[in-house]
Amino acid sequence: MENLQTIYRKQVVTWLAICGFLVFCMIVVGGATRLTHSGLSIVEWEPIVGTMPPITSSDWNQVFDEYKGSPEYQLVNFGMSLDEFKVIFWWEYFHRLLGRLIGLVFFVPFAYFLIRRRLNSDITTRLIGIFALGGLQGAMGWYMVASGLVDDPNVSQYRLTAHLGIAFLIFGAITWTTLSILYPSRANLSPPVRNMYKFSMIVNGVIFLMVLSGGFVAGLRAGLIYNTFPLMGDNFIPPDLFVLTPLWSNFFENMITVQFDHRIIAYILALLIPIFWFRLRRRDVLSRTKKLSSLLLGLLVIQMTLGVSTLMLHVPTALGVAHQAVGSLLFITSLAVTQSIASRRGMI
Repeated sequence: MENLQTIYRKQVVTWLAICGFLVFCMIVVGGATRLTHSGLSIVEWEPIVGTMPPITSSDWNQVFDEYKGSPEYQLVNFGMSLDEFKVIFWWEYFHRLLGRLIGLVFFVPFAYFLIRRRLNSDITTRLIGIFALGGLQGAMGWYMVASGLVDDPNVSQYRLTAHLGIAFLIFGAITWTTLSILYPSRANLSPPVRNMYKFSMIVNGVIFLMVLSGGFVAGLRAGLIYNTFPLMGDNFIPPDLFVLTPLWSNFFENMITVQFDHRIIAYILALLIPIFWFRLRRRDVLSRTKKLSSLLLGLLVIQMTLGVSTLMLHVPTALGVAHQAVGSLLFITSLAVTQSIASRRGMI
């Protein structure tokens, strides 16, 4: 018969797994909202009363009239019908609704487990940090939307990248915390295994850098230029990489440079992950770790295929969403490999 501590761990792990799945759904819906140009359809931020969607014709006319006052309607969607507006409205509405649902699903069980003393101090600290990141993410989401409601109907690429980066941090933190409950860390690692742990941390960092780079690609719509591969037009290194001043601004505001950077980071990962996979298989690690590294390698192939296809087909919505979704899976799988390298066998 299972002891109470094992039962409690299973309850916490199940709860965190549900939260992680919802965050993954949020990343997917967020990608769809961006690619369907729906993110600016709701021009107010009402965390509580905004939960209820328009129901009557009067309600719909009111929110549509509010949208008509936005720069996006005036400069991009002028003359849009109410039925067309409803399509983009629902994408943004469900994106916000899912955010509220995640907050509720996270907070209520968290409070329950705290009251029932089923969380140790280390896990409690991590979960408080995740909850804080969730609050920051909600505020950043509106801060991003607000940047597209002033004069230019394009959100700031800086704020969009921050919004995307925080989402990945939340997804990664939930994944790491869940796995650390299932598979606690070992006290000592042999030097070869410790080196692989450090190698895996580098892989994690480069993948996260690629995520941030993808945020700038999305924010500047840099995927819509140079829709050729492997060359950018007629060159591997395109002209006009550093036409902006100051020089550093090219990495964040020049569409050509931003796309080039994203490609280069992808090439680095295409070299780094196979080397990591090959070296890890020669180390004395758990079979679970080796299987996860093979999954990481497989996801890399899928992600690069999606990336090239999305680029060459001029960023169709379905492929763009899939590219973002697989990118998030690549990131958490890389974290899972790192956690597994340093872990003992499962406790549940």
